[in-house]
Amino acid sequence: MNKDQVKGRVEEVKGKAKEVVGNVVGNKSLQAEGLTQQVVGKIQAGLGDVKADLKSKL
Repeated sequence: MNKDQVKGRVEEVKGKAKEVVGNVVGNKSLQAEGLTQQVVGKIQAGLGDVKADLKSKL
């Protein structure tokens, strides 16, 4: 696993936690922030996956 994969997945988890907390306390802003953070994490992890695939093929 490369650093982009790890950082991306960590961001996904943190975003999910924010989303859940926002949902529980009724804070739509926190919930939206969590969803955004999850998307950013997925993109970063995906980039890391692509890098790993390219590295393994070279």
